[in-house]
Amino acid sequence: MTELDHGSIEGLLREDLRGGTPYGAPQLDVPVRLNTNESSYPVPPSVVAEITESVAEVAAGLNRYPDREFTDLRTALAAYLSSSGTSVDLAQVWAGNGSNEVLQHVVLAFGGPGRTALGFTPAYSMHPIISASVGTAWVDGLRGQGGSPFDLTVESAVAQVREHDPHVVFLCSPNNPTGTALGLDVVEAVYAAAERAVVVVDEAYAEFARPGTASALTLLEGRPRLVVTRTMSKAFAFAGGRLGYLAADPAFVDALRLVRLPYHLSAPTQAIALAALRHAPEMLGTVEAIKEQRDRMVTGLAELGLEPVASDANFVLFGGLADAAQTWRELLDRGVLVRDVGIPHYLRVTAGTPDETGAFLAAMAQIARPEQDRSAP
Repeated sequence: MTELDHGSIEGLLREDLRGGTPYGAPQLDVPVRLNTNESSYPVPPSVVAEITESVAEVAAGLNRYPDREFTDLRTALAAYLSSSGTSVDLAQVWAGNGSNEVLQHVVLAFGGPGRTALGFTPAYSMHPIISASVGTAWVDGLRGQGGSPFDLTVESAVAQVREHDPHVVFLCSPNNPTGTALGLDVVEAVYAAAERAVVVVDEAYAEFARPGTASALTLLEGRPRLVVTRTMSKAFAFAGGRLGYLAADPAFVDALRLVRLPYHLSAPTQAIALAALRHAPEMLGTVEAIKEQRDRMVTGLAELGLEPVASDANFVLFGGLADAAQTWRELLDRGVLVRDVGIPHYLRVTAGTPDETGAFLAAMAQIARPEQDRSAP
């Protein structure tokens, strides 16, 4: 045996995890942080006051385990989802510490060794990481078979599902990092083609979608293998609260109870999430302002001769960059942090406040003009 095999932590690590890198965006102290799709707006003071009061109420009972079924929270989440026009019952709702834990529960229950998960990249990078962490083989499906390099057409998606015959299929709508939403015809077709798979529609950014964009919640009835995941991190400006949730058939939710850790949602987590949901209109009050800044970025980047992708999320993917890594560094030098998502010639920027948008566009103007001058004949 080599030293790696018997004398090092890496040698003891599962073979499929060796050499891997953990998920994580840079956390840097800069004036304008637009790299993680969190809200730039603080929690409203009235909600802060109620959160504080709610935590104080549960603090004396922290000697006891919390409600394992988090019934009040699931009831409130069901009511919030139902407000969109599609009725969702308590029995259809599940939640966890961020949508990543909810997604992990799904893969723990329906993936695992000897099983395969399929996603259509570029998409949310945690989908393959979560899959690999529980021994599920990952297949990188392809986008770009339509008119746009990031399109996912019905024909392409169905062909890939039939080719790989997965046990779990991930669909992102709106998609991260491209910002593009899927038509429900794609979801319906994938569900019909994936006869032995659960189909996960990750709608983390659904509240930012442009008018007329339908949610996969409307497809749940009669589709027991379909699940729609959401989060309070984005539109609710509640990233630090760590609360993700899903809606699915009650039997699907029952299956997740088999893999969750006992009492996985703490009493304070349940309390602060309930307080936020009681103030849903206030917590969602900045969504339209963020959408305005997103659209301002799309327009401003196009005016600079760059190639922004029309977005249904709270961020914009933009291309046309000679060297994305160099542009990322030059933005950072100007105090603006965006995300390099690993797509050649593209970067992703979160829509923030009007001042943050202005600072980003001003920095991009300084960077883009010399680049354009260099490319001129």
